[in-house]
Parts: sequence; structure tokens; C-alpha cells
Amino acid sequence: MTPNNTDTEAATPAAAILVVFAACFLFSFLDTSAKYLVTHGMAAPFVAWMRFSVHLVLTLILFRGWRNPILYRTHNIPAQVLRGVFLVGSTIFNFLALRTLQLAETISIYFFAPMIITALAGPLLGETVGWRRWVAVLVGFLGVLVITRPGFGTFGVGHVLSICSMLSYSFYVLMTRKMGATETTESLIFYSALAPTVLMFPVVPLYGSLPSDGLQWLLLLILGPLGGYGHYLLIKAYKMASTSALAPYPYSQMLWMILLGWIVFADLPDLWTLAGAAIIVSSGLYIIHREHTLRKRSRTTPGCDASDLAKKL
Repeated sequence: MTPNNTDTEAATPAAAILVVFAACFLFSFLDTSAKYLVTHGMAAPFVAWMRFSVHLVLTLILFRGWRNPILYRTHNIPAQVLRGVFLVGSTIFNFLALRTLQLAETISIYFFAPMIITALAGPLLGETVGWRRWVAVLVGFLGVLVITRPGFGTFGVGHVLSICSMLSYSFYVLMTRKMGATETTESLIFYSALAPTVLMFPVVPLYGSLPSDGLQWLLLLILGPLGGYGHYLLIKAYKMASTSALAPYPYSQMLWMILLGWIVFADLPDLWTLAGAAIIVSSGLYIIHREHTLRKRSRTTPGCDASDLAKKL
């Protein structure tokens, strides 16, 4: 008997879940390394440029850029550049925020990005968002307020920078989704490394500085491989299982960030941060559940209009 779609989605391969866990660890180690560098005297813009420049070299080697024309083929150069601007903003704002915030705080705010994407998918991508998911977005925003606590003397520049990073990342994802219909996967990966490297090159003479010891050299040079291989693992995981089946598992990054923050920086999140993170994660998981329900009903209900159904979800 051939399994139906629901059975296929329910049977998420354990290997795919493990690959997502590994990618989340690499991303967590990237942020930990960046925090170490920017809190030990290195300028965040230069650290961000090194992260993308090394990533660009690895991308050219991996795709054999000297003999792969599809790597450079694009239908919309301005859109690729704008997408690169959002990625640059996400990275620089995050690295700047890490100078003053704990790893657990930045990742908690970052996890609000899926809710921003859900909210903006309607006006920007023409996707319908139902009232229940709008409520989940508002609840997630409440979680951000719990973490930052504006008006209680805890809201600072670091929180503003982290929110800017999250917003930049949200627009980067929205553009990636929109461009995915016309651009090749190879070109999206290539230009996501090329655009930031070129756009940020002017910061090198202004902020560039040599690492002071071997550890800083090592951390600076592995930022690119950590980010690049982390994204490669995510792509591999999503080839093994559906996006909806794997959607909850990136939240495991919260655990890695708390653990690495404690080991490397002796930081432990306070109860407010944990409470806010729990609210954001719960809202994100609810949105994942509602979107899964929409897809399931649109497949199983004869004559169902997905846009009408979405208004109810």
C-alpha cells in the first residue's frame, strides 16, 4: 500500500532531524565565536566581512565557479543586491548586539522572525493569513516585550540592534521566497555570499585589524565555514524531509546558545528571558501547526479554495 501524504509527513527521518540539530549547533558556534571576537576588541563590521568573504571563497570552490556558468546566472541583479543588503544588516546588527547581550537573548529575539515573515507575507507575497495566526504573531511580540522590558531600565541599544537584525533577516527570507521562483538555488547561494562581501568591502580599511592571538585567528577564519556548512546541512535536511515536518527542530538552537553562553561566557539567562523565549517559541510552533493544518485540509477537502481556508486559520 502506498502511504498517503499525511503518513509521509508524519514519518520524519531521524537522520534529517539530526542534520538540523547539527546545523543549529554550527550556527550557535558561529554566534559564540563572533561574540568572543567582538568582545575582545575586534570590530563587528570587519568580523562580518570576514565571515562572508571566506564563505564566498568556499562557495566558489564547492560549486567550481570557474567552470559553472549557472552560478552567475541571475534574472534580477538589483534584487540580488537588495537581498544582500538585508543579509548584511542581519549579520552586522547581530554581531553588534552580541557585544552587550547574552547569546540566549539574541536568539530569543531572532525566533520572532517567522512571525514577522507570516505577518508580511500577505502584503508582500500575496499570501493570506488568518486571524488565529495574527493572534499568534501578537503573542510572539509580547514575548519580545517580556525579554526587552522597555520602560523597566533593561531595554538598551543591544536590544534595538538585535531587533534590527531580526527584521533584516525577515526581509531577507521574504526576498528569498519571492526570488526562488525565478532564480536558481546556486545563484541564490552564490550572490548571498558575493553581495555582502562586495558591499562591505569599504569597511576593511576603516575597521580592519589583525587578530591578537592564534585563537582569534582560528575563530575569525572558521566563521565562513560554520555559516556555509550550516546552510548546506539545512538544504540537505530539507531534501530528506518536508519543510513543515522539520519546522519545530531549529528551536533546538536555543539550548545550544544557552549551553555555549554558560560554558564560554559564564552567562545564564534570567527568568524574564526564559519566559519571553517560551512565549515566542510557543507562538512559532502554533503558527507551524496552523500552516500544516492549512496544507492538510487543502489536500483532503474536495474543491477547497486555499485562500478562503487560510482566512479561517
